[in-house]
Amino acid sequence: MFGRLYHGETNVDFVGRRRLWFAISGVIILLGLGSLVARGFNLGIDFEGGTSWVVPTDVSVSEAREVMASVGVPDAEIQTLGADAGQRLRVQAAPGGAVDRDEVSRALAEMAGVDVAEVQVSEVSPSWGSRITQKAERALAFFLVAITLYITLRFEWKMALATLAALVHDVLVTVGIYALTGFEVTPATVIAILTVLGYSIYDGIVVFDKVDENAQTLATTGRSTYSQMVNDSLNQVLMRTLNTSITALLPILSLLVIGSFLLGAATLQEFALALLVGLGASAYSSIFIASPLLALLKEREPRYVSLRNRLEGRTTPLVATGGRGGEAFPSGMAETSARHDGSGNGSSPSSPTTPGPRSSPNVDGPIQPRGRKKGRRR
Repeated sequence: MFGRLYHGETNVDFVGRRRLWFAISGVIILLGLGSLVARGFNLGIDFEGGTSWVVPTDVSVSEAREVMASVGVPDAEIQTLGADAGQRLRVQAAPGGAVDRDEVSRALAEMAGVDVAEVQVSEVSPSWGSRITQKAERALAFFLVAITLYITLRFEWKMALATLAALVHDVLVTVGIYALTGFEVTPATVIAILTVLGYSIYDGIVVFDKVDENAQTLATTGRSTYSQMVNDSLNQVLMRTLNTSITALLPILSLLVIGSFLLGAATLQEFALALLVGLGASAYSSIFIASPLLALLKEREPRYVSLRNRLEGRTTPLVATGGRGGEAFPSGMAETSARHDGSGNGSSPSSPTTPGPRSSPNVDGPIQPRGRKKGRRR
């Protein structure tokens, strides 16, 4: 199995099962959007605004919540960062409340047994998060336009359309998983999603390049339908796609486990989570969404409709061959063609013909034996 996979000799029916792949993606997206409408995002302080305190301590979250309640902030968001000697506590308070920053800093420092100067305090305005969102939207729009033009010029517009559909799929899946799980959305998350879009384009281009190469061969041979050709192309590049995805996901897992959970770098956690979800979705979409959708679009073209009809017609009983290149015709077409002049050459009955020494028999009757020619015996 692994040998066949390595040499691109697998025969997985990706295109034929496209309804299954589309249904799986549709269910995930609908669940995510439903959760987004019901609960919304868990927006970080950079988008909602507020005040944040970070203090080095191994105090539990429940003890820190009691301290915050004593200074008038009972609904503060408290999170533990890092582990062992590097453990820290992050406390966030929403804007609009009567919060005394200095009083909270002194209470947290007393709780942790450290100097007040070791408590890191940062305050963010909600307008800063809105500016980040606007810049991200402009960057995304520019990215989509540039990618569409490039793929259209490099390949064709239907491949660009399939690529855009895969990109939308990746974004919706990532957004849906963040809404379902309640992961915090921060500027690092936005940067990671934009990074994922670039990776998704790369993975799709690898597949489409092979499809375009095989499509040129299909135009000269005509031995399979476009969907079959796309399916063969996917099996040929399957190992390369898996290698690319695995080699990209392993460093991200290391970043998530070591950098975030062991070293306590919260920004790495926010960045790595979005990358992990997005890269998984893009690896899936390049094989199970973009390529089957491309086959669905191309099969509607008249030349590929004609090719499919001709190939499917070969499964019916044939009684004659004709046409250019020895093309096979179904029995009804062959009989009609043969009755034109009794020779199967497709000529019109009114066309002048010169009878040869051997006349062709009627196709409706039995074939008569050829008469012997009389002559002198030697």
